[in-house]
Amino acid sequence: MATQITDENINDILKQKSITVIDFWANWCGPCKMIGPIIEELAIENTDITIGKVNVDENAESALKYGIRGIPTLLFFKDGVQVDKIVGVKSKYELQAKINELK
Repeated sequence: MATQITDENINDILKQKSITVIDFWANWCGPCKMIGPIIEELAIENTDITIGKVNVDENAESALKYGIRGIPTLLFFKDGVQVDKIVGVKSKYELQAKINELK
């Protein structure tokens, strides 16, 4: 299951594991609903990394800090540093390939 990330815990989450993937989303976002189950599957299948979700409506500070302009946006971090960004819906295969590149 994807980790629930908030403005309060995002910095701690980024320190937990070498690789972190964060999905910025909102309840009203149709494409977010499409990618949500894929994010959950990836979280279950990649237990060696952190995969989490940030609700932009409830955590505006994090969305602002990372320049989130459209959702869904996935940010990829390695050792706490953002190394990549994907905006929009991508296939599970494409997202897993990106994760594998970081590993």
